[in-house]
Amino acid sequence: MRFVYKAILTSAFCLFFLSSCTSSANNNNNNKNKNGAAAKPERPMDTTTLLAYNAKNADKKIDAVMQQLHRTRAFNGNVLVAKHGKIIYENAIGWADYLHRKELNINSQFELASVTKTFTSTAILMLMEQGKLSLNDDVKKYFPDFPYDGITIRLLLTHRSGMMNYVYFTDDLYRAEHRDQRKGLTNAQEMALIAQYKPRPFNKPDKRFLYNNSNFMVLGSIIEKVTGQSYADFVKTHIFIPSGMAHTAVYSKAVYEKIPVDVVGHDRGQWRYSVAQNFLDGPVGDKGIYSTVGDLYLYDRALRQGRLLKQATMDSAYVPRNPMLHGHFSYGYGWRIFEAPGKQVIYHTGWWHGFRHIYLRDIKDDITIVLLSNLSNGSLLKLDDLFNAAGMPIVRKSAYKGNGDTSDD
Repeated sequence: MRFVYKAILTSAFCLFFLSSCTSSANNNNNNKNKNGAAAKPERPMDTTTLLAYNAKNADKKIDAVMQQLHRTRAFNGNVLVAKHGKIIYENAIGWADYLHRKELNINSQFELASVTKTFTSTAILMLMEQGKLSLNDDVKKYFPDFPYDGITIRLLLTHRSGMMNYVYFTDDLYRAEHRDQRKGLTNAQEMALIAQYKPRPFNKPDKRFLYNNSNFMVLGSIIEKVTGQSYADFVKTHIFIPSGMAHTAVYSKAVYEKIPVDVVGHDRGQWRYSVAQNFLDGPVGDKGIYSTVGDLYLYDRALRQGRLLKQATMDSAYVPRNPMLHGHFSYGYGWRIFEAPGKQVIYHTGWWHGFRHIYLRDIKDDITIVLLSNLSNGSLLKLDDLFNAAGMPIVRKSAYKGNGDTSDD
């Protein structure tokens, strides 16, 4: 009897073990996509833990740098610094709207300007992973009346298309024809204007790097064409929500008569030059996303955790796709790149309608710095002390030659 009981237990254990192995194998298969790559994590972002911060534990060196930057360079905006997955400093400094005496808070939403381009590139690379487009696709595949030949998605991502800048072209057109400047254009309307007027390009495709908002406006248009969704809906569903970005949205003047945020951009470094949105705040993809320092940190973590793209795809986005400038600076797929021996900082700047930003991600040492400013006064050109305090390489063109040139938007 003892032998029979033991045999039954042994058989039961074997069945359980085989079942567990089969279940484990099935789970492993389910966690891989059809290409055999790891699938995106299904658990939601732990935003509470990631965003946890106690001002009493603020990094004193960084706080001293930011207070000095505010006092001597009139920095006005929000800042966040994180290391190894933990926020070590964050602060809201100054006015959201000087005219109405509204102060900034840590969840104040800023127009991200060209930092938006990083989201557009992420969306394009997502569609590439899904097999819905190829980086070698010609723009004419999606817009047959596009007036330029030989411009691919890859050239748009790397600012090598040679296109004119739609911002200047459209501004000149609206002024010359006395068009209504209150209502924003949609991306489709902007693409139609380019097809109709065929503005002269700057140069031939792939001749050289030329930073240009048109490239990412066209990419935003391709996203809408391929998905059948608005740019706003696509990035919300596929980037903002998976990243836990609860304070981020796309606001276009083609949709909103008044952009529903409290932070006002101030130009020329003076409070009296507040900037009102106009028709050029309609097209999106090159700009148009509004967000917070905390949400940009969540975006950084989502990318690092592989929630949005495969590792190989992200790595390809961080490869310099243009000749190195000053030996350290280049541009990949929607990201600026700084490289030094054993170091790589992936970043982007932003400058639009009184907003000026820099968003930096030290890949190797896992340091993130977010600076969002709504007073364009040059304060972000003096960040060497902040980089040193945070332990990040000094990201400034000609930093090693002493010229002090900064990155263009």
